[in-house]
Amino acid sequence: MDEKLFVAGHRGMVGSAIVRALEQAGHRNLLLRTRTELDLSDADQVRRFMEAERPETVILAAARVGGIQANLDAPADFIFQNLQIQNNVIDSAARCGTRKLCFLGSSCIYPRNCPQPIQEESLMTGPVEPTNAGYAIAKIAGLTMAQAYQRQFGMDVVCPMPCNLYGPNDSFDLQKSHVLSALVRRFVDACDSGIESLTLWGTGTARREFMHVDDLAQAVLFVLEHWKSPEIINVGTGTDVSISELADLIAQSCGYRGHIEWDTSKPDGMPRKCMDVSRLAKLGFRSHIGLGDGVQEMIAEYSAIKRPQNDLKDEVSDSTNEKCVSQRARNAA
Repeated sequence: MDEKLFVAGHRGMVGSAIVRALEQAGHRNLLLRTRTELDLSDADQVRRFMEAERPETVILAAARVGGIQANLDAPADFIFQNLQIQNNVIDSAARCGTRKLCFLGSSCIYPRNCPQPIQEESLMTGPVEPTNAGYAIAKIAGLTMAQAYQRQFGMDVVCPMPCNLYGPNDSFDLQKSHVLSALVRRFVDACDSGIESLTLWGTGTARREFMHVDDLAQAVLFVLEHWKSPEIINVGTGTDVSISELADLIAQSCGYRGHIEWDTSKPDGMPRKCMDVSRLAKLGFRSHIGLGDGVQEMIAEYSAIKRPQNDLKDEVSDSTNEKCVSQRARNAA
């Protein structure tokens, strides 16, 4: 496959998974640029790049992302930077003859209290979740912009809306990470340190739908080939778990046997986000990576990141910690 295809944000969790999927599918002419090579927030740089390369297809996976804490800390950055990236890439792509654009959105675009499972028709029927309003509104603007450019310029547009994602290249930074990777870090660290009690944010009752990023990447390729409409299409597993259930799964998978407490003074975020994926299922797509397998993969990845640091420390002799490490090794094997 020789068409020029630009993946914006190819070093992020989503972008890198899409690149892996494209390469596995035989795409040989991928346009990839790091942030130092191409600043997507700089309109002139993006325009010059698009004019020089003239990509036939653009997959817009670049975005400023983060969990509740990151969104609360920098709401202006989330809306401003995401609008900048979207405006520059979409406008330059359309004006430089790009044939097809994939705009990746997020399930956070939907109203906080919309009916569950969430259908595509629920978009803009109510206010979004306040804790990530800047990001959500930027994404709504981006998909609306993509659809407008489809009407005015004739550029084919697809707008997949993924559920909560996790997988390789996810962030374990507790100030920036999403819930699953944050919980993996908290439980692995607690297990390694022999901490007997762990306090987590919220009530634990909020429910989320989780999809492995490699499944999402396959879905993006599938949608590019099979979805012939600029209308949004939900991408997910169609099932959800409570944050409490997720915490229990991660604790069991890494061998943590301590007590879990919940700080109910902290926000839960949206009460429930489980999407109706029947539109995608009717086209013939299903996800394949189960949450249990994905959690074990994330535990193994974070443990590997920690290992060089731990090698510099004295061997821990606490028997509880040794039991946790042994259990985690068995689960990750």
